[in-house]
Amino acid sequence: MQFTGSILALILLLAVPSRTANVVLSNDDGWAEINIRFFYNSLTSAGNSVVLSAPAENESGTGSSDATPTTLKSACEFNSCPAGSPAEGYNASNTRLNYVNSYPVTSMRYGIQTLSPKFFGKAPDIAVAGPNVGANLGSTVLISGTVGAAAEAAKEGIPGLAFSGTTGSQTAWTAAVQTYMSVYAALSTNVTSTLIGSGKPYLPTGLWLNVNFPAVSSTTCNTPAKFKFVLSRINSASSGTAADVQTCGSTRLPTESKVVGTSRGCYASVSVGVASTKGDATASQQAVVLGKLGKILSCLP
Repeated sequence: MQFTGSILALILLLAVPSRTANVVLSNDDGWAEINIRFFYNSLTSAGNSVVLSAPAENESGTGSSDATPTTLKSACEFNSCPAGSPAEGYNASNTRLNYVNSYPVTSMRYGIQTLSPKFFGKAPDIAVAGPNVGANLGSTVLISGTVGAAAEAAKEGIPGLAFSGTTGSQTAWTAAVQTYMSVYAALSTNVTSTLIGSGKPYLPTGLWLNVNFPAVSSTTCNTPAKFKFVLSRINSASSGTAADVQTCGSTRLPTESKVVGTSRGCYASVSVGVASTKGDATASQQAVVLGKLGKILSCLP
């Protein structure tokens, strides 16, 4: 049988499976906050096998706090589970949606060590946290529970990514949809899918990514297509700070705040962090991420 070039190309394309992964998803805003549910749906729609493991309550600003989960003395956030519920629990209609009555770090570890063997039969391929309600820029990473969860994953040997969006407030998963929710979920999935598509290892050992999105409104930055990603650094550099990876004609990356605060367009920052310190990675480590995410990275105007 003879095939034309176009048909053969299509057959070959269909024969190559898209890269997907086993993903643990957490946050610090709580398991019933709408952003994490949108992200769960987006990652799942992209073909990934996802399990959500997040705090029963809003645990924003708890950094890398860690404690043994306890029985709920009051209802979960947004009355998503009743008072007296066990320390760990799940949604009756979807057992992949799990809460942990403790901190983000504890929740992420529960997802990696307990839920992943149950649902995946092994450790997850990658761990993501967010999108956080509010940006996590610069020194804020030290107190962010979303960052704490991503850094914990990296400490556990699992590539971790933290996503945060400037727009939004604590909102129940049952609330009316607003533009920023779907935009942030789509952007977070784009970064995650691009990293997965780059092949393993997704990140060097002990590293995590800090991704921040600017404000979204009904008229500004209101579709994922309007966004560009820029490789950045978490902290401002001093005269004695070692050079960053060379890109965009410079060996000094812009700070996250500069990227997200850029007024001439919709720019999201992507910083490479060290899990043990939550500080910036070295130039050689940044270079690995530049190579993996290069096709979606851009330069500031």
